[in-house]
Amino acid sequence: MQIRDLPYADPGIPDVRSGTRFLLWLGRQQLAGQVKSLLWGLLHHLGIAGLPLGVGLAVQAVVDRDGGRLALAGVLLVVLGAAIAAGDVMLHRTAVTNWITAAARVQQLLSRKTAELGSVLTRRVAAGEVVAVSTGDVERIGWFVEALSRFAAAAVTLLIICVGVVVYQPALGIVVAAGIPVLALAVLPLLPRATRRADVQREKAGRATELASDTVAGLRVLRGIGGEELFLGRYRAASQEVRRAAVHSARMWALIAAIQVVLPGLLLIAVVAYGTKLALDGRIEVGELVAVYSAVALTHHALRNFEEIAQAFSFSRPSARRAARVLALARTTTPLPEARKDTAGGDLYDPLTGLRAPAGLFTAVVCGDPDVAGRLADRLGGHPAEAEADHTSVLLGGVPLDELPLERARTVVLVQDKEPVLLSGTLRELLDVPASGAVRAEEALAAARCEDVLDALAQASVDTGGDPMRTRITERGRSLSGGQRQRLALARSLVADPEVLVLDEPTSAVDAHTEAAVAGGIAELRRARTTVVLASSPLLLDRADRVVLVDGGQAVAVGTHRELLAAEPRYRAVVTRETDEELATAGGRTGGLDALEGESA
Repeated sequence: MQIRDLPYADPGIPDVRSGTRFLLWLGRQQLAGQVKSLLWGLLHHLGIAGLPLGVGLAVQAVVDRDGGRLALAGVLLVVLGAAIAAGDVMLHRTAVTNWITAAARVQQLLSRKTAELGSVLTRRVAAGEVVAVSTGDVERIGWFVEALSRFAAAAVTLLIICVGVVVYQPALGIVVAAGIPVLALAVLPLLPRATRRADVQREKAGRATELASDTVAGLRVLRGIGGEELFLGRYRAASQEVRRAAVHSARMWALIAAIQVVLPGLLLIAVVAYGTKLALDGRIEVGELVAVYSAVALTHHALRNFEEIAQAFSFSRPSARRAARVLALARTTTPLPEARKDTAGGDLYDPLTGLRAPAGLFTAVVCGDPDVAGRLADRLGGHPAEAEADHTSVLLGGVPLDELPLERARTVVLVQDKEPVLLSGTLRELLDVPASGAVRAEEALAAARCEDVLDALAQASVDTGGDPMRTRITERGRSLSGGQRQRLALARSLVADPEVLVLDEPTSAVDAHTEAAVAGGIAELRRARTTVVLASSPLLLDRADRVVLVDGGQAVAVGTHRELLAAEPRYRAVVTRETDEELATAGGRTGGLDALEGESA
């Protein structure tokens, strides 16, 4: 896989049983790239390892005054230099390619999971953790994948050096062959402690990132209640904890680095001392001593990869664990039989709450708790907030919605939350969404009562001839008011024209006059289409064909707005904001549930 070929057509199915298994899966997915990097790494390291042989031959040729062998040594050194240069360049290219392609694979997996779960992702995983995984964690995971092949090349090189030195000069080679494994493995006892400290650092950094993300998201509210300095103080404290943990971790890594400098130095001293004695005794030549000494000195270059792979693994394992936790979240548990995959249509029914939205009708749902309404909207879209052991999916025409193929589920049901996001771009691009084609953009804008929005965009359209459809909308629609953003998002949903449209408080940010007009527009444009609106506004409820009251997590009453207003005190309490005393005066609870059961029967 080359960088120019990104993105992947299919990033694959990851092994998310643990962070380590996820890292190994990534390495296997890039086996061709790993092999290329390994081969170029071997050329680079073996070229460096061969330099002592050329130097030794040259020294011995000078001692023996042999010009032919000196020329041969010179040619050998030139060839080795070219091999080192080519290996270094190509090793860097292939290693960086492995890094970028691994990071891109993880990002594609995360994007696919985000698209699969939708807004429910942040209900199952903290938003700060999602941000941490998709940014810094992706980089660290890519680092480990990239370092893996270079480490393998270094390990193979050290093995070849040990064997080569023993064959070249057995007397000194035994010392080198015994010392190099000690150098490579000496830091192993320190790695668990270094890994634990790195884990602590990463966890504290993750918590600080989550705190920063949550603080920024709620900064407007915090300023409103005077809590800005309080939360900034908490972030300062969290960042200081991260700094202390980083220093604590760095001390251990500094000790590991020091050991990998000191021990090779001690081995060099031992080789020089023993080799000098052998040379004075006449058992080895001076050139052989220089060659072995140079070989040992240059092993430090390969040994650095042992420290790097340990550090990369220590830092990437917590990142891989977080990524695996996000990627392990599942949308469905039971595959739908092939014969039923394309069947969807009919009533929308939630077995958990007993809510039923008949096909082709405008159904309003009243919940006293906005959080309950948000979770119910997610369920109706096929995304329950949590995967319960006794999970019961929402049914559309008797078919479990979360067992439909994702593309089909997105086509038949569209959920618009109470805080929809507008992407930057022109108004035409905003409304250019996958749609049935039955609703034109002009009709959707008119139904959502966006006349004032179009006027504002036309006035701001300096370089487009006053065409609001060509006017750019800033990121998240920040140049528009809350009500204008809400109505544009509603128009986008109406253009899509899904079989089932679920709207969560679609008019909460507009005035009463506009709200009444929008309610009429929705009812008219969605005629004969299934529409579910979660709201408590009488203006919306009065335009609905039927209204369902959800209380205590159950649908307890069904009827028209006026019928429930007259007969159901709990409904009246939510819609008209009656007090407990007024409820008691009204006579307490009535039999709305009986009406629901009768209709269901």
